[in-house]
Amino acid sequence: MHPALWISKTGLEAQTTNLAVISNNLANAGTHGFKRDRVVFEDLFYQNFRQPGAQSSQDTKLPSGLQIGTGVEVVATQKQHTQGGFQTSSTPLDMAIKGNGFFQIQMPDGTLGYTRAGNFSTDENGQIVTSGSGFVLDPSITIPSNTTSFDVGLDGTVTVQEQGAAAPTTIGNITLATFINPAGLQSIGGNLFLETGSSGTPTVGTPGLDGVGSLLGGQLETSNVSSVEELVALIETQRTYETNAKVLSAVDQMLQFINQTL
Repeated sequence: MHPALWISKTGLEAQTTNLAVISNNLANAGTHGFKRDRVVFEDLFYQNFRQPGAQSSQDTKLPSGLQIGTGVEVVATQKQHTQGGFQTSSTPLDMAIKGNGFFQIQMPDGTLGYTRAGNFSTDENGQIVTSGSGFVLDPSITIPSNTTSFDVGLDGTVTVQEQGAAAPTTIGNITLATFINPAGLQSIGGNLFLETGSSGTPTVGTPGLDGVGSLLGGQLETSNVSSVEELVALIETQRTYETNAKVLSAVDQMLQFINQTL
């Protein structure tokens, strides 16, 4: 098989994967706390016909070699943990993180998950839980049934005004987890991430201190996906795919010419 056919095949497969990632970014442009992905490409191994620097004579060396690449592959997708925008919300339980950090979520198996989505609700016991799955926020905070107002401070202090009380009552403190390499977190859907060996262990801290982001009550962090950037990337991907397809067509015509001529 002509080597260009294989090379172009790898290009088509790589751009197909890139298209899937762009599609997912665009599909989640309205998902609170979503972080866009980008595809990481690498060139495949090279066929080395002439080694650069090899002796061309007793006293001279080749200034450059003859190396033919064998294509491209997708080696990773990276989450871009840049700050999203902020959207004012009329729901008191909505919170947004300004800066670094993740909300900690108690998973059903007892481990912790992490999220940037702050659209929380309460369960039948008054505990703050995630809206989609009902997983409990960690540390657990229970809102009294006679609460008339709810407030979250920049430092994560949660206060409520109970009916008949003269002053607000502090019922807990929300802490945030930070990672050395947040791009190494594992995405599992539901706006949740899991710790991995690449992310490093979480460091739990008070919002607003020691590099931890602040909490904004009554607001939500929007997706950091830029529809314009994704559409530009979509056009680039389409053109690259078409170019690789044209190479396949050109090689096919060349092979057809040889078969008909010889």
